[in-house]
Amino acid sequence: MSYTVHHLAKLASISVRTLHYYDEIGLLTPSSIAKNGYRHYEDKELVRLQQILFFRELDFPLEEIKQMLDRPTFHIIEALRDQKKLMQLKRKRMDGLIQSIEKTIMTMQTNTPLQDEELYNAFKDDDVKQYQNEVKQRWGNTDAYKQSMARVSKMTKQDMEKMKADGKAFTQKLADAMDKTPGHPEVQALMTEHYKGIQFFYECPLTMYRNLGQMYVDDPRFTAYYDKFRPGLAVFVRDAIAHYCDKREK
Repeated sequence: MSYTVHHLAKLASISVRTLHYYDEIGLLTPSSIAKNGYRHYEDKELVRLQQILFFRELDFPLEEIKQMLDRPTFHIIEALRDQKKLMQLKRKRMDGLIQSIEKTIMTMQTNTPLQDEELYNAFKDDDVKQYQNEVKQRWGNTDAYKQSMARVSKMTKQDMEKMKADGKAFTQKLADAMDKTPGHPEVQALMTEHYKGIQFFYECPLTMYRNLGQMYVDDPRFTAYYDKFRPGLAVFVRDAIAHYCDKREK
């Protein structure tokens, strides 16, 4: 099947201008150009474009992408495996940054001591060193981390004290609601309030929110914090968050 530049741009969710630029720099040339000047792309070009977009998602510069794709030794399946591994490592690191944000917020709310190294553990990327030697990748702070730090930096001491007090009062509301099911309307109303509270600090997609709920159970310190209000509260909150996400992901 042959694709026009407009068709391919729409299919790949990129602009026609981008495809024209890729052609200009020799990164993605059309399989043929009609007499009227229209570019046409075949399956081979579609596969190459997917590779370009994957590498761009992993922050590779266009020049490096072109060099890799043009090498005679380039192997598409091996490249896909490498891309999958790098994306998994990137996701793992981002999850670590998100957990670091949540832990910092929790310690501020509860006045719990925080080890200095815990502030920065998530920024370590030792586990990607091996792959960095094979495939260069630039890592950067997540938008969530930047947003959270920007919010916190603007808070006064009084703001911090109020946040701690409000946090404890809200957690007590959750504990008082444990006699109801996680999906009960009153519990879900609390989850709506909880979700908005998280989003005050950073944009939090539902998948991220669900992971935070699981962390309340997986991390002993979070479990201890919630369960001191009422035994089993951490699990209850996790289940309530999961129900909240399930309803909105359908």
